[in-house]
Amino acid sequence: MAEIAPIQPCLWFNDQAREAMEYYVEVFPNSRIISIEGYPDESLDEHFAGMSGKVLNGRFALNGVDFTCLDGGPLFTFNESISFVVSCADQAEIDRYWAALSHVPESEQCGWCKDRFGVSWQIIPANMGDLVRRPEQVQVMMAQKKIDIEALLAAGSQD
Repeated sequence: MAEIAPIQPCLWFNDQAREAMEYYVEVFPNSRIISIEGYPDESLDEHFAGMSGKVLNGRFALNGVDFTCLDGGPLFTFNESISFVVSCADQAEIDRYWAALSHVPESEQCGWCKDRFGVSWQIIPANMGDLVRRPEQVQVMMAQKKIDIEALLAAGSQD
């Protein structure tokens, strides 16, 4: 059995953990599902009623980052107070991740988006700090939904 990383995010889904794992490993390179443990047979214990076929503990890796997840029901939901930062090499990579992960247009701002499961992502260039050094660049970034590197560069070259 593989060891668990010292710190590892755990995602609580209502009942979409398996679907989310499968989706995320398609979106991110060098990713895989490590294991999926289902809930015990509900006929053995009434506490598991309605959980048959759902994920008790899912383990997966996204481009070298280990995650766990579970189907825990509707008690908890995702919100923007937690997000995952995706550092991108160039505009093409930003565009690819944005197309795959952004599913809630009203949640888009400054490179932040929300996927179809409600998880928030920050899709930003690896050199974001260099692209928002001037107040003009920050203003441009604040008006963007998906980050546009060329627009940030142009704002930085204005005198």
